Amino acid sequence: MKVVIIGAVAAGMSAAAKLKRIKPNFEVVVYEKTDIVSFGACGLPYYVGGFFDNSNMMIAREKSKFIESGIDLKTFKEVIDVDTDNKIITIKDLLTKEVFTDNYDRLMIATGASSIMPSLDKPYENLSTLKDMNDGIKLRELINKEEINNIVIVGSGFIGIETIEAAKKLNKNIHLIGRSNRILSKVFDKEITDLLEEELRKNNVHIHLGETVQEYVGNNKIEKVITNKCEINADLVVIAMGVKPNTSFLKNTNIEMLSNGAIIVDECGRTSVKDVYSAGDCATIKNLVTNENMYAPLATGANKLGRIVGENLGDINSSFPGSLASSCIKVLDMEAAVTGITEEKAKSLNLDYKAKFITNYNQTHYYPGREKLFIKLVYDAKTKVILGGQIAGYKDAVQRANVIATAITAKMTTEQLGMLDLCYAPPFATTWDALNVAGNVSK
Repeated sequence: MKVVIIGAVAAGMSAAAKLKRIKPNFEVVVYEKTDIVSFGACGLPYYVGGFFDNSNMMIAREKSKFIESGIDLKTFKEVIDVDTDNKIITIKDLLTKEVFTDNYDRLMIATGASSIMPSLDKPYENLSTLKDMNDGIKLRELINKEEINNIVIVGSGFIGIETIEAAKKLNKNIHLIGRSNRILSKVFDKEITDLLEEELRKNNVHIHLGETVQEYVGNNKIEKVITNKCEINADLVVIAMGVKPNTSFLKNTNIEMLSNGAIIVDECGRTSVKDVYSAGDCATIKNLVTNENMYAPLATGANKLGRIVGENLGDINSSFPGSLASSCIKVLDMEAAVTGITEEKAKSLNLDYKAKFITNYNQTHYYPGREKLFIKLVYDAKTKVILGGQIAGYKDAVQRANVIATAITAKMTTEQLGMLDLCYAPPFATTWDALNVAGNVSK
């Protein structure tokens, strides 16, 4: 049995490693267009900001280890076409420019996603995205130059906000431009984003929301960014406008995709074409609450569904239970997390729901370090089953969101959350934990 995997980052290498463990006699070939494999891009903003200095720390497993396990790993090889009828792929060697073909019995597509870029008249030396290792190395070098002071970040999603953390650590002057009227508007409801925006403004980050870039002014370097509302002097521009699945090379196949190009897969990672699987940032993942095929390009889902695909490529009939798109972010001194569906999502689905937003505390008032917690629950109006939760605060917020994720997965009600036997000691909680309080007021 010959299995070919296209893409050697999170999902692809999770599948390859799992498959080789359970089926050591299978021929496993992995094609990767770069020479970086098993790479955790989530660490890039912190590498850029100097929170750590060795970029190799973001590599989960070295290439040599995969090769030693029997995986035929081929780097600098870009797959440019797939013939699913005849089970043949066409590959371009990016070093020699040679084009050749290979065959497969089973195929996994794990090509990830790339940064959405604006249309530019020309390249600029001081413009960068932050998606892969090369981006991180380039941006770290640029942002550390003394003459680079005014940083303009275009995009107010996760990557844009996390880039603020890097720039702030280096004492830069930061302008954030977002097309939406809220930061992180696709992830959190307004109660939470209001708090996060206040944290940014409190730390002198200039926020330009509801604005779009009209023009980049400069020759080899951008000197000024002109939006529909203002002009901003720029020494460095970071594009963080989101990502798009790397699936254009599949145009000649019958593989079903969403409108954005994400490959639609079932709970086993199977595509609409026999013997073709997919996972990671190029594919959908099943929403545990709504059962929808959603696009949620997160490392956690990529690794988990990638592992499931590896098992299924090896004839183990495994299924992925679904994702809550649980995610978290550090916004300077504040932290925030979300799991399940938001109130905006519940509205769009016309669900019969209720929502409650409360303010409480992470611990007792007499032990040093007490901070406010802001919690929102979304739940079924009739059954009181919890559908989603969001939390923000300065201490102990994100890990509490994991309790909410567990509650949603277990289909717990708000009443059960209210009486859940959570740990208590003065340094860690109050006798009625903030989550108990949130559950008890959500009735």
